[in-house]
Amino acid sequence: MTAFDLVLAGGTVVLPGGAAEADIGVRDGRIAAVGALAGQAVADRLDCRGLHVLPGVIDTQVHFREPGLTHKEDLETGTASAAAGGVTTIFEMPNTKPLTVDPPALQDKFTRARGRAWCDHAFFMGGTAENAEHLGDWERLPGCAGVKVFMGSSTGSLLLPDDDGLESVLANGRRRVAVHAEDEPRLEERWPLVADGAPAHRHPDWRDIDTAVTATRRLLTLARKTGRPVHVLHITTGAEMDLLAQYRDVASVEVTPQHLTLVAPDCYDRLGSLAQMNPPIRDDEQRQTLWRAIDNGLVDVMGSDHAPHTLEEKHKPYPQSPSGMPGVQTLVPLMLDHVAAGRLTLQRLVDLTSAGPQRLFGISGKGRISLGYDADFTVVDLKARRTIEASGMRSRCGWTPFDGMSVTGWPMATVIRGAVVMREDELLGAPAGEPVRFIDGQ
Repeated sequence: MTAFDLVLAGGTVVLPGGAAEADIGVRDGRIAAVGALAGQAVADRLDCRGLHVLPGVIDTQVHFREPGLTHKEDLETGTASAAAGGVTTIFEMPNTKPLTVDPPALQDKFTRARGRAWCDHAFFMGGTAENAEHLGDWERLPGCAGVKVFMGSSTGSLLLPDDDGLESVLANGRRRVAVHAEDEPRLEERWPLVADGAPAHRHPDWRDIDTAVTATRRLLTLARKTGRPVHVLHITTGAEMDLLAQYRDVASVEVTPQHLTLVAPDCYDRLGSLAQMNPPIRDDEQRQTLWRAIDNGLVDVMGSDHAPHTLEEKHKPYPQSPSGMPGVQTLVPLMLDHVAAGRLTLQRLVDLTSAGPQRLFGISGKGRISLGYDADFTVVDLKARRTIEASGMRSRCGWTPFDGMSVTGWPMATVIRGAVVMREDELLGAPAGEPVRFIDGQ
């Protein structure tokens, strides 16, 4: 009789208290032992000598486009891209067609994911003025990541440009609400700057710093008024960070690898509208404020904001070109490269991508390497020198803004609930992702 179904042997394991050389024994999809396990009878062994074993990376902001926009991406290709990049769990957003704004639409996504998703998954419910009164119940549906609100840059009922609609959503429910905070009235006011055509360099001029700060200030005022915790997505400015530091009782903070890595105007010179996303990539002064917020602990999580479009769509003249870029597969390599450059520690990266998401969203059994937790691991080589290539991307869109970039650090294996689903860039087995469990039982 075997003691374990799988042993990850000989790696440097990043535990809650720090990194240590250890083996990890897995039984029935859970972590059953951490320590010296040589000589134990095991069904399978993953050699991790010379590698670091991190808690499974959780990406809490992706757009996988299914249903309705599957020419860009779908749940199978999006989760394959995640698993290939070392990501074990994703939270997917509600701006699909139809919108995810009621229980049947939410259930449809879980049905579509069954047998097709390569990693574990949760789906956000979109918050609207029309469904606000139901959100307190619907946010607790099994596998629901919570409520997502768009204050700008969305269409139809998912756009909540006014304070009355936003307050109605915040007043109904108790879980943390994820918010895209750009001020729609200011965007409309400034639209003439680019309406007749402009170079992509004008994107951060149209969607300027005040557009972000105004929306974030409005949101934080209402969050404190209603007592509702909010999670402010993809922060891009130092002024927002200063503001968020005053509202830690109700607000958590996300940044993206793109905003930490790319810089204007260089990215627009090289990539044109491929660098276009909302909120925009800004200049180096703003990028450095994001790194300072990571250093001082203000940033809670890292999300990729994976938002793919086809190259044909992206090559439309600006501003007809859609905003968004793929990112779930490059999150881990990019951030490991920043670790190699000394911009953050490996322990801080784990906090941003595993422990932080677990804390904020109440994820059950994930986010740390601990007995009884799901056996989710991102196994990385901190010294591997690789080049990110569009040809290696599993996303249906088939491109990355980081094509040709040399990085130090690479995901070598992805383990989800004890199953090795990626090893040395190859996906293994069949898709077997499951809905995420949350601490309140949902």
